[in-house]
Amino acid sequence: MATLHDVRRIATALPEVTEKAAWGNQMWRVKDRGFVWERPLGKKDVADLEALGEPVPEGELIGVRVADEADKQALLASEPDIFLTIPHFDGYTAVLVRLDAIGAAELEELIVEAWLLKAPKRLATAFLDARPDDAVD
Repeated sequence: MATLHDVRRIATALPEVTEKAAWGNQMWRVKDRGFVWERPLGKKDVADLEALGEPVPEGELIGVRVADEADKQALLASEPDIFLTIPHFDGYTAVLVRLDAIGAAELEELIVEAWLLKAPKRLATAFLDARPDDAVD
């Protein structure tokens, strides 16, 4: 089980990450490009999920960038107990993550992948070149 503290620890350990409030919640950015953020459900989100007959998750949620719609759908299909989406995210390359359902290693992999998507190419390349060969990509 992960927490928002784990998200902060993982995200801020990455190069050139800043933490800044956005929409009333914490967001982590690389070169001012958001890649992971705290994302509690609002009343409209809850109403939308209930209207769709979907369960409304409890606990802490984060939003995380993904590469494209195919990656988003793959995550949603492969681990629906961890990943979810809401109508507000339609057409948006991000998923919501239930922190109480994800392990630390999977969370770290997800955050690093999101960071790599938003980091400038030179920064991402330098980061990958400096990682041990057995590090998760």
